[in-house]
Amino acid sequence: MSPGAAAPGAAAPGAAAPGAAAPGAAAPGAAAPGAAAPNDAQGLDEDLKERASELRDRALGDEVAYLFVEQLTTEVGSRFAGTASDRRGVEWALRKLEALGFDNVRAEPVEVPRWVRGHARGEIVAPYPQAVALIALGGSDGTPDGGIEAEVLEVADMEDLATRDAAEVAGKIVFISQRMRRTPDGTGYGEAVGKRVTGASKAAALGAVAVLIRSAGTDYNRLGHTGTMRYADDGRRIPAAALSNPDADTLSRQMASGKTVRFRLDLGSRHLDPVMSANVIGEIVGREAPDEIVLLAAHLDSWDVGTGAVDDASGCGIITAAAHLIGQLPQRPRRTLRVFLAANEEFGLSGARAYAERHADTLAQHIAGFESDLGADRVRVMRSRVAPDAIPLVEDIAELLAPLGIEYENNEARGGADLSPLRPHGVPLFDLPQDASRYFDLHHTDNDTFDKIDPEQLAQNVAAYATLAYILAEVKEDFRPAPEFEPRR
Repeated sequence: MSPGAAAPGAAAPGAAAPGAAAPGAAAPGAAAPGAAAPNDAQGLDEDLKERASELRDRALGDEVAYLFVEQLTTEVGSRFAGTASDRRGVEWALRKLEALGFDNVRAEPVEVPRWVRGHARGEIVAPYPQAVALIALGGSDGTPDGGIEAEVLEVADMEDLATRDAAEVAGKIVFISQRMRRTPDGTGYGEAVGKRVTGASKAAALGAVAVLIRSAGTDYNRLGHTGTMRYADDGRRIPAAALSNPDADTLSRQMASGKTVRFRLDLGSRHLDPVMSANVIGEIVGREAPDEIVLLAAHLDSWDVGTGAVDDASGCGIITAAAHLIGQLPQRPRRTLRVFLAANEEFGLSGARAYAERHADTLAQHIAGFESDLGADRVRVMRSRVAPDAIPLVEDIAELLAPLGIEYENNEARGGADLSPLRPHGVPLFDLPQDASRYFDLHHTDNDTFDKIDPEQLAQNVAAYATLAYILAEVKEDFRPAPEFEPRR
C-alpha cells in the first residue's frame, strides 16, 4: 500500500473511521461545540481532582504503551523516512489506533526527503594505522569512489574552528573532538549538537575536504551516533561522519603524538527524489466541545539504525496509551484529544510542518499541545506556556503529578520539535521531559532497541501524560494568550 493511504479496512486519509464521528463533529449524543471560557481559572474543582487521581493511579498498571513499543519495534523495526519500513509503520499505526477504538483514524499525506546511507568505512592511515567505527551523518553526501584521504586537523569545538584561517584548514579533514556532557535535562546535547548540524558547512567554507565529529552521545560503545546535518545553501558540500567515542579518543591520542595524522573516509551516501509518507491521526472526540483540540504528539519515524524504541516508539506508545485510557472512561472528555504521530521528525520535521499547514484554519482551536520525544525513562518535571492567569490551574495539575515524582518547573515550555511550527500561532504548550541521563547513550545508534525500555518507568510516563491530557480536555478555561517565544541563544 502506498504511503498516505489507509491500511486495509481503515478509513481513507482525512475520513472518519467506520462508525466514528466526523472530524470536528460531536460524538453520538454529545452537545454542540462550545467555545473555551475566558481565563478566569482559580484552580480545579475537587471532583475533577478525584477523577484525575484515579486515572493517574490506573495508568501505572496499564500495559498498552509497553505492548505498543514491543509490537512496533518487533513487527516493523526501524522506520526511516521514505523507506518501505516507514510505509509499513504508517500502516501498522493505522491498524493499531483502529484496534484501540480511536475515532477518525486517518493518514494525512506528507512529502518527505529520501536519503540512502550506504556504506561507511574509516581508517587512520598514519602514523599508526587502524580501522575505526563511524557512521555517516544524516544528509551527508558520499565521498568519491575510493574515498578521501587527507591530513587531519583537530579542533576542540565550533568556537575553535571559527578561529582557524583557510590556509590552516584547506585540503584537510577537520576533526571536531568536543565531548558531550551527560545531564538529566539534555542540556549537554544542546551544547554538543551544533558540530553535527553545521560543522561540515563551516569547515567547507575554510577549504576542508571532509569532517569527522566525536559522536553527540554519552556512551562508550564502538557505535557512532547519526543525526541530521545541514549544508549551507550557497556553500561547498563535503562528506561528514561521526566517530564512536572510543575511536574519537584514539584519534585524539594519535594527534597528541605530534606526528602528522592521515585519515581515509569512504561513504556511500546519496540523495534520491522525495517520496510520500504520512502523519497518522486518531482522536477521542469530545462530548461538548469537539472542535477544541488537545494535541498529544510523538514521531512515528526513526533513524535507519536500531529499531527506534526509545526514539520514538516509546513516545508514540505513551501518548496513545494516555489517550486510550481517557477514552475508556465512562464519560468522554469535554474536548477532543488528538493523537498526532508525526512523519519524518528525524530528517527535517516534514510531518510537523505539514500538520501546521493542513490545520492552519483550526490552530486557534488547539487548546494545548505537548509531545513525548526524550525516551522512556521517568518524567522529571512539568513546564507550561500559558497565560499568566491560567497558572493557578496549572499549579493544581502539578499537585496531581507530584505523587509521580514530578515537580512544576516554570512557564517556559517549548513543546517539542513536532510542535515547533505551532509556536508562532500562539498555541499553549506543555513539556513533560524525561530523565535524559541515559537517553544519549542510545540516541541515534544501533543500540536503540526494545530491551532498553523499562516498563515501570514507561508506565509513569503514561500516568503523567494521561493526567495532564485529561484535565486539559475536561476544563472549560482557555490558556491563551501563551507568552511569546524568545529565540534561543
